[in-house]
Amino acid sequence: MTDGTLQRLALSPRANLQHKASRETIRLLGRILGTVIREQYGQDAASLARGQADLDLVEEIRQQSVGEHRHGVAEVPLDRRLSRLDEPQVALLIRAFSIFSQLANIADDHMARCEKGPGPLQHLENFTNVNARNAGAYLSGALLSPVITAHPTEVRRKSILDRESDIAALLIAREHASAHTGEAAEIEAQLKREIRTLWQTRMFRAVRIHVTDEIENAVAVFSRTFLAQLPVVKRRLAQLYGLNGSVMACLKPGSWVGGDRDGNPFVTAKTLEYAIRRQAEAVLDHYLNQVNILGTELSLSDEFITTSAPLKALAASPEHSSRHQLDEPYRRALVTCYSRLAATRKALIGRWPALAPRWEAEPYASPEAFEADLTTIVDSLRDNGDADLADGRLHNLREAVGAFGFHLATMDLRQNAAVHERTFDELLREAGVVESYSALPEGDRVKLLVGELASPRLLRSPFRTYSEETQRELEVVDKAAELKRAFGAGSIANYVISKTESVSDFLETLALMKEAGLFGAGEAAPGAALRVIPLFETINDLRSSADVMAAYLDLPFVKAMIEAQSGIQEVMIGYSDSNKDGGYLTSNWEIHSSIARLTELGRKRGIRLRFFHGRGGAVGRGGGSSFDAIRALPAHANATGIRITEQGEVVASKYGDPEIGRSSLETIVVAALLSELNHEPDAADGEAGELLAGLSAAAYRAYRSLVYEVPGFDRYFRQSTPLPEISDLKIGSRPASRSTSGRIEDLRAIPWVFSWSQARVMLPGWYGFGTAAREIGAARLKPLYAKSPFFRSTVSNMEMVLAKSSLPIARRYAELVEDAALAAEVFGRIEAEWALTVQAVLDVTGQSSLLERSPRLKASILLRLPYIDALNPLQVDLLRRRRGGDDSEHTSRAIHMSINGVSAGLRNSG
Repeated sequence: MTDGTLQRLALSPRANLQHKASRETIRLLGRILGTVIREQYGQDAASLARGQADLDLVEEIRQQSVGEHRHGVAEVPLDRRLSRLDEPQVALLIRAFSIFSQLANIADDHMARCEKGPGPLQHLENFTNVNARNAGAYLSGALLSPVITAHPTEVRRKSILDRESDIAALLIAREHASAHTGEAAEIEAQLKREIRTLWQTRMFRAVRIHVTDEIENAVAVFSRTFLAQLPVVKRRLAQLYGLNGSVMACLKPGSWVGGDRDGNPFVTAKTLEYAIRRQAEAVLDHYLNQVNILGTELSLSDEFITTSAPLKALAASPEHSSRHQLDEPYRRALVTCYSRLAATRKALIGRWPALAPRWEAEPYASPEAFEADLTTIVDSLRDNGDADLADGRLHNLREAVGAFGFHLATMDLRQNAAVHERTFDELLREAGVVESYSALPEGDRVKLLVGELASPRLLRSPFRTYSEETQRELEVVDKAAELKRAFGAGSIANYVISKTESVSDFLETLALMKEAGLFGAGEAAPGAALRVIPLFETINDLRSSADVMAAYLDLPFVKAMIEAQSGIQEVMIGYSDSNKDGGYLTSNWEIHSSIARLTELGRKRGIRLRFFHGRGGAVGRGGGSSFDAIRALPAHANATGIRITEQGEVVASKYGDPEIGRSSLETIVVAALLSELNHEPDAADGEAGELLAGLSAAAYRAYRSLVYEVPGFDRYFRQSTPLPEISDLKIGSRPASRSTSGRIEDLRAIPWVFSWSQARVMLPGWYGFGTAAREIGAARLKPLYAKSPFFRSTVSNMEMVLAKSSLPIARRYAELVEDAALAAEVFGRIEAEWALTVQAVLDVTGQSSLLERSPRLKASILLRLPYIDALNPLQVDLLRRRRGGDDSEHTSRAIHMSINGVSAGLRNSG
């Protein structure tokens, strides 16, 4: 890293104290890792000497990396020294620095947890507009939903994540341990065992992950964090505003895992069923466990209490109760609840729970029936002087049932509009309606589909044989209808249409639903069992989104259909593809503008809109602070709530730890409440709109002129990044591209962002801003920064990305490009734009160095950079070897390990 970059990242005195505390924790973990490396071959003298030699090499390279990071390049530069190492040494260093990065993350998170002040909910007390009346009214009608997806950006195996969680828990225990009793020494010994296991655990998957593996991973996150923590957040909200009862149904999780078919041929009717059943199994087992524990806790005797008549009716009869419980009505009531829940599990899943019920009772017909029994218990406790006994576990269980039902997370179906078009081209042709639906102009398509939706007849016939793709689409909607009937209306509620461009995209989806009985014209009004959600992804799609929605809403039957769905139409906004299409600044501005236009359209049409934000982990895919992003949305954008995708590595970082998961859920609630009830005026929505539009246009031209107009740029990208090697990673079930085309347009956004991150360019998170700021003038942008939450959030995320980038390292990757002239041209433009952008950020924010006003984040990044900076040269050397003809398994594995390590250090890689 250059001296200039180091200066831009200089730490303040306060940040130095935080940095020192984190370094002390990482020194502890690093010392233990060093002992593990030294002992890796055994405890005899020869083995220890061999291990010590490995440790000496690791420590020498580590110290040189840290030294170059702080003081400049050594006499023998690090990258030259690394290039002289043999294969075992390279593998050793990659493994060591990757684990160092992981341990640094754990240490940093630990310090953040220790420094943490009041929880997010406590901040609401500072805002008088967010009072009990306003908050209660908002929360009773809003939906706040994090939606877990299987987007492949998490490179760590679950086994690695589990070890990291255990190490983090031990660090917390160490804070409260006593050195005098030997407790601290025992915890350190446990840390050593965990780190030894981590050192000896394979870092990446040996075989490609399957959809069912992704489902299991999602269910594990739901089970570890959501089931326990989401009800706590709801209960705290109720306590904060004095709202009694289960009124906080606003907070509910969602999932795409098992239902997202867009570009993934491995998501089928079978995986959809597997996902719904596994989710149901997890939530029902949670309920059964909680009811069983309540049965051990509520040992109240008739001798000392009175109970309500409904409670007496609920209590199990003597022949179904233990003779020791005959005077314990609450236990007997819970025996009834357990037996009915067990029967529900048997009816839905096909298996009894491990702990058999007392008798085979009638299964619950719905989650509401189970909640009603719990309410009977609560009311009896409150009416007879035992209200506090209803406020703990029992209250949490009621809140859980209101949020999770019998399905745990609401599943979305998703498919690309192009697939629907091909499906209906075939269905209409085979039904003799029209020979080529795809050849029809948009107006004729709409007219034809509206007629089909009004007709009671189906298009498919059991006497026809359809293509594999069409048959798969029909099987999925059939299975969705079946599962929805079995597991409840909330189990599958939405159908997202990727690449929505026209009204016919909506109608094709409704017509497909009709084939499975999920849409019906009805005698009084049309009814759709799933809410159809357009996903606007590209820059042009965002710009035309309000016009497309207006044409759809103007269809005669649509408003009545929406009214039957609580009067809410949901719209999904895509951050990833719009960024790849138009660059970071333009993507953010067009998203903001689109939401504002759509909100106004909804107001004029009398339709309430809810926005679903397709945000990724990296800034180039909509990542960054969720709190700032939600607060910076246009006025009334969150009037009916908000849904947000949680993807890849973000799922583990935000929800892997239960305590952090609870804070993440509270953050969504607080941001939505403040955005709607205490909205900060934004100059972007008023007088500065024209200025931002001009800034966006200039950034768009600069970005497009590089990415889409430089001949050979696609070759530069593929050769100067580990894109081919990332495509070989077994981190997701779906292909890296939507087609076999080599065009940038056809590449998925995840590998696009992931590859630039590995090469430390981070291009999708900043390119174009510097040129645009120079054209507009920093003097005009500085006042905007003070008056626009949207612009501040946009610049803040960009600042963080720039702090993680490294142009000297990126230059090494550029040297991998075969065409030297092409490499010089493209990298020269990247380098010049980077310098312009950094200077523009400093000018606009009034700082002398990047992240000057974010000392905690700056310290966090500085803690990791020495380890990442050592891994990148190793990766470059390995890529050079592989592209020179070395296709050995050793080289391939080492490259994948280096990708894992760099990704761990950067934290939000894809």
